[in-house]
Amino acid sequence: MARERPPEAASGAAARPRRGQRLADATDARLPVTEGGALLRKAFPDHWSFLLGEIALYSLVVLLLTGVWLTFFFDPEMREVVYAGRYVPLRGIRMSAAYESTLRLSFDVRGGLLLRQAHHWAALVFAAAIGTHLLRVFFTGAFRRPRELNWVIGVTLFALALAEGFAGYSLPDDLLSGTGLRIAQGIMLSLPVVGTYVAFFVFGGQFPGLDFISRLYGVHILLLPGAILALVTAHLILVFHLKHTQWRGPGRTARNAVGKPMFPQFAATSVGLFCTVFGVLAALGGLAQVNPVWVYGPYRPDQASTGSQPDFYVGFLEGALRLVPPWETNLAGHTLMWNVLLPAVVLPGLLFLVLYGYPFAEQRLTGEGGREHHLCDRPRERPVRTALGVAGITFYGILLLAGANDVVAATFRISVDAMTWTLRIALVVAPVLAFLLTRGLCHALLDTEQERLRDGVETGEVRQTVEGGYEESRRPVTDVRPGAPRPPLTPAGPSPGRRTGTPAPEHPGPAPRHR
Repeated sequence: MARERPPEAASGAAARPRRGQRLADATDARLPVTEGGALLRKAFPDHWSFLLGEIALYSLVVLLLTGVWLTFFFDPEMREVVYAGRYVPLRGIRMSAAYESTLRLSFDVRGGLLLRQAHHWAALVFAAAIGTHLLRVFFTGAFRRPRELNWVIGVTLFALALAEGFAGYSLPDDLLSGTGLRIAQGIMLSLPVVGTYVAFFVFGGQFPGLDFISRLYGVHILLLPGAILALVTAHLILVFHLKHTQWRGPGRTARNAVGKPMFPQFAATSVGLFCTVFGVLAALGGLAQVNPVWVYGPYRPDQASTGSQPDFYVGFLEGALRLVPPWETNLAGHTLMWNVLLPAVVLPGLLFLVLYGYPFAEQRLTGEGGREHHLCDRPRERPVRTALGVAGITFYGILLLAGANDVVAATFRISVDAMTWTLRIALVVAPVLAFLLTRGLCHALLDTEQERLRDGVETGEVRQTVEGGYEESRRPVTDVRPGAPRPPLTPAGPSPGRRTGTPAPEHPGPAPRHR
């Protein structure tokens, strides 16, 4: 016969914490477990444009995974060897150990060519995703207070991605990458006064030297990846701390964030995107040939590759070098090579200076630097900013096309000189025309949108009035894109200006950080 426990015993047993609770309390005393619950409930916007940064992040993950594997087989040495591998056309040819190990990795190591090409495609996608993500942030105004520092970090990441890509592109020591390094040495030599010293220090003597590949290898696998990972970590911390920007809409204000919670909805979407990026890069590595170094052959200082182009992220520098006329100035016994210094040193410096300084310049000119902005602008609402962005893209596109002027001229059988002069003129005229056209288009879109909200949507039905005229029936607006104003027409702020567009709406005081 079971006996009942005394009430005090029962209450004591109930008060004693269970083993799982004791383990949770012990873990929480050492790690921020309880605080992580709020983190798991963080809201993420579900618009597709906010996934561009994640594509860059997952491309970086693929880069790290494939890059670590490649380091087991690549030999970053400039010593001369005789090739005796499986690629018959190059057997018996003298080449550097770096180039020989690249051939061995491509033809002798199982899966080596697949992972090497996947690594190269991941680098291209990484640079493209960062650039596209920066454009999204620029056109929506997500760089404004309090996110100026995150914009600076993003621009620095873009610059480091370009440098990292060029470093990896140059390691195989083939004829194409060697030609690119020769151009890089010419850029260093164009620096006034210190150019020869810089080139001598970088290459460890006369070009090409015996130490450069081993030096570049350390920079490629340690220095630049470490800096990129550090900045990515800082970028993500700031994103979590400041919360995402979001499009205007019902229930969305500057003081909240509406979207999917981090777990499990957003986590599932993010994992699916990672698998998609990984699968696409693996498919590209196996199906789309990129950088076939065995076709170019080993680098020789007395030869240069023709009909070949650099990767897109440095193609604009190649185009700038081809468009600038052969300007030189002799000053005090020194020759200033303006045709190299201006396009390869001054132009990139000005480009990144504008990118770094634009958020601060815009906020100062518009008087919005004292307010926080958590809602995205639609590009049409900021005609001047959008027009400047389109003008910059046009400028970049012309330079990229100029980097392949010889290939384009040979393909379409036109004169290289005629194409070069056409692109020189377009480099000055086209950005201006793009600016004026884009600004006018933004104003036209705003006027059309205001009319559509005020008068309704055309139905296509025409009726005759009593007076004998004709009129078209309209229905109220029901479908509205993210961020667009909704009927009834209630502007979010002052009416759009003809010069700068719609200022962001004000809100009383800074928004709370943790949501």
